Amino acid sequence: MRNVLTVPLYKAILKPIWAYGIQMWGTASNSNIDILERFQAKVLRIITGSPWYVPNAIIHRDLRVSTVKHAARTYSIIYHRRLVNHPNKLAPSLVRGLSYPRRLKRKHPQDLQTSF
Repeated sequence: MRNVLTVPLYKAILKPIWAYGIQMWGTASNSNIDILERFQAKVLRIITGSPWYVPNAIIHRDLRVSTVKHAARTYSIIYHRRLVNHPNKLAPSLVRGLSYPRRLKRKHPQDLQTSF
């Protein structure tokens, strides 16, 4: 690895950029999430100076950095837990299941807790 100080740089500057609004990014199509994961993989590979044949999973494990899908799920679970305990009486109704039938393959924010 090149420099241990570059990982905090990634976590302080680059991760907040793609993590902004991650609760809604998780409901995006898989191709859009794949774009974020490719960006993350390229940045982590540059930071570590890893050759092309090192799997991304090993880089993530060694740096203790979660994938975009895992981060979206984690942020969504935390967000929903906060909504359930929110002092506003209308906020918990946002967490409850939808009362209308779903069409197509559209994802909803509630689905993030069980998917991936």
